[in-house]
Amino acid sequence: MRTRLFVVHGSHPCRTVQRALELKGVAFSLVELPPLAHAAIQRALFGARTVPGIRFADGEKLSGSRRIVARLEELVPEPALLPADPAARERVLEAERWGDEVLQPIARRVLWPALKARPSAAPSYTEGGKIALPAAVQRAAIPLIARGEIALNKASDAALADDLRALPGHLDRIDAWIADGTLSAPPVEGTPNRADLQIAPTLALLMTLEDLRPAIAPRPAGQLAAALFADWAGSVPAGTLPAGALPAPASV
Repeated sequence: MRTRLFVVHGSHPCRTVQRALELKGVAFSLVELPPLAHAAIQRALFGARTVPGIRFADGEKLSGSRRIVARLEELVPEPALLPADPAARERVLEAERWGDEVLQPIARRVLWPALKARPSAAPSYTEGGKIALPAAVQRAAIPLIARGEIALNKASDAALADDLRALPGHLDRIDAWIADGTLSAPPVEGTPNRADLQIAPTLALLMTLEDLRPAIAPRPAGQLAAALFADWAGSVPAGTLPAGALPAPASV
């Protein structure tokens, strides 16, 4: 039995695991689940509502990008996704944890309100996916799907504004990690580490929102995301997010 990865197309934590599997040379097949409906399917299969979920070739099942990558490291040690030096290793693990617990949810709380406001942008996020629906159907369905995802992710208007105002500080933290070597310096030479793989996909997804791209793309953080995940589908036009809370364009 081949390893099977259960995903929602365009999900940032799913891309984390997919890239880790590719780096480790593990053959796998993708099982694509529809947005919103994925929560019930995932809970039934893995006991948790969020993607990704994985069923390894031996039948072992896990969910969550950080847990899956950690287990993958145990099963396939090379190439290593953590530094050998203990102190550097701990720094990478802390950055990975922050990327999972703090940064990752922000993209959900920002993207779904944006798609609710701009249903016409929804088809751009399904390009390259296995679930093919006519664009007109997607535009009609996205307000309902977005409302459900907004509720699941607690993406209130207040939470959205808070996330947007906090974004520059998060980007400063990421840039500092790149500067001190915790994260890889773009362009990435060699194998990216686990923190790279956890943080860069969230940044790549956030950069599909044209309101946020000028604040992220010029920074080392944005360059890291572009180096590792350049082929991200989707685009929400500028003028969608609340202007009063938007971060200023990066000056670097």
